[in-house]
Amino acid sequence: MFSTAMAKLPLLIFLLFLSLSSGGNVILVNGQRTWCVAKPSSDQATLLSNLNYACSQVDCRVLQKGCPCSTPDNLMNHASIAMNLYYQSRGKNHWNCDFRASGIVVVTDPSYGNCIYA
Repeated sequence: MFSTAMAKLPLLIFLLFLSLSSGGNVILVNGQRTWCVAKPSSDQATLLSNLNYACSQVDCRVLQKGCPCSTPDNLMNHASIAMNLYYQSRGKNHWNCDFRASGIVVVTDPSYGNCIYA
């Protein structure tokens, strides 16, 4: 068991080097895409704050009534879309999805229907 862990050490060091040398961006070997969404445990006040902040920084017109991401019309949905727009526009750094620990980076595309997460 010890020898298996030691054999993987060079790979881990290499991946750490890549993440540090890329300005803090983690380079995913398989090119996996990421999105930012609100944590399901987030309270309404936090979601509203995140929605307001993100939309003050990025264009949230996709949330307007009649637009593809306007439904379902609830705070969790709208905050997640706005948080992702912010995260994507800021270079997909994990810290751009923190939102005071209420955001989470996911690897499963949260898009639905005609609402495509960028």
